[in-house]
Amino acid sequence: MDFIAPIVDDPYSFGMIAAANALSDVYTMGGKPVTAMNLVCFPTDKMDISVLTMILNGALAKLNEAGVTLVGGHSVKNEDLKYGLSVTGIIDPKKIITSSGARNGDKLILTKPLGIGIMTTAVKAGLVDSDTECRLVEQMAMLNKKAAEIMVSMEAHACTDVTGFGLIGHTCRMAENSDVSIELFTDKVPFISEAMQFIRMGTIPGGAYSNRKFYSVKVRNNDTGGELLDLLYDPQTSGGLLIAIPEQKAEEMLACIKRAGYGEAAIIGRVLTNEGSQVILK
Repeated sequence: MDFIAPIVDDPYSFGMIAAANALSDVYTMGGKPVTAMNLVCFPTDKMDISVLTMILNGALAKLNEAGVTLVGGHSVKNEDLKYGLSVTGIIDPKKIITSSGARNGDKLILTKPLGIGIMTTAVKAGLVDSDTECRLVEQMAMLNKKAAEIMVSMEAHACTDVTGFGLIGHTCRMAENSDVSIELFTDKVPFISEAMQFIRMGTIPGGAYSNRKFYSVKVRNNDTGGELLDLLYDPQTSGGLLIAIPEQKAEEMLACIKRAGYGEAAIIGRVLTNEGSQVILK
């Protein structure tokens, strides 16, 4: 179940993003989402009900794209608007992929670029033009469905989606859960090109500072610059998958993922034998 507050002004876009975000938890484990229920907190005294209608229509469009059946929902009157979905899926018990299976020598593939938290903060501040905002919405609303199907078919060892804890936070969790260390190739990490200019302007979400405070003790930093670090700690909404795959399959998987529409996917790291379950920035 995922609940999020609005991160863009357009209700239909917000609904699409919320649905994609909720479905991602099932895709991350190699499952197939089957049904979903709407969960709504809505300020009826402050917003017209037509706003909620557009949110639900946006979400329904993504559910239809995913082949997921909407089976109802729950709503409460609330001071603040929040929306999410509770998703039920199915999976072959022998093919469950978790964040605890990364093995020494695996390569890591990231399927979507970073910078979403920084960009949505800039959107709220009115600093982003309409074309850039449309591209941002398109990225967040893109399902992780096809990447997950490729991951399962090629027998990936581990996976996590990159969301609120940022790339470093979720990589730390994979390292700890798998009892390995992970080296990130910081010059290979894809990011939204406009994000860097907003970092220089100080448009950084509070979650990035929280992530840095919590996870920096688990990171060995080999002189990675401050602006790039801000990206690595940036909290993502409906981010991509971080997949651990045997080295001999990595290039083939990356090519398949790119052909499936994740054009900025990249190999961004490798798994090492345990050195204290660290994340090493190279």
